[in-house]
Amino acid sequence: MIADKRILIGIAGGSGSGKSSVAKALVKDMHLNGAVIIEQDWYYKDLAHLPLEKRKKWNFDHPDSVEFEMLIADLKAMTEGKTVKVPQYNYVTHSRAEETLTVLPQKVIIVEGIMVLYEPKLRELLDIKIFVDTEMDIRFIRRLKRDIFERGRAIDNVINQYMQTVRPMHETFVEPSKRFADIIVPEGGKNKVAIDLLRTKISTLLAQ
Repeated sequence: MIADKRILIGIAGGSGSGKSSVAKALVKDMHLNGAVIIEQDWYYKDLAHLPLEKRKKWNFDHPDSVEFEMLIADLKAMTEGKTVKVPQYNYVTHSRAEETLTVLPQKVIIVEGIMVLYEPKLRELLDIKIFVDTEMDIRFIRRLKRDIFERGRAIDNVINQYMQTVRPMHETFVEPSKRFADIIVPEGGKNKVAIDLLRTKISTLLAQ
């Protein structure tokens, strides 16, 4: 095994598909020297210069809403064994938080987000490309519960955003990116067979 070898894994899929649960399942109980999960959502462009009402109507499901250059630069630095300060995002004010998160070098780096397989320059960095495939109704319910209870958003706002941007952007950008995946995981973290296979693949890559 190469002492400083690092594996970069990308997990994409629709909003509420179970990307986070797959990422957490991969690192749980794995006999690794270390793993870290990086969220694409942390890299939303800062909208602090816009009025709050305009921020609320922003299309966060379009590729242009993400600072891919910053995300890619941070991922490259992590694969080189560098400590990185990654941005954090405030989902209530729709602006970048003042505080950052310090990420120490790890052997396994997992980046998850709806556009992870859409951006070509990001795809080129990935050792394993995963797409989590979950039915639309299930994804919507999960997103609704997450945005209300975890991100403090109003139910009407969540539903309107889903109908106006989330669903059409999924069909335009996210779903087509599935063709770039090395493996498609139905039902997210509940698919234990897929999780076990991925764990084995990661361990094999680290051992090479």
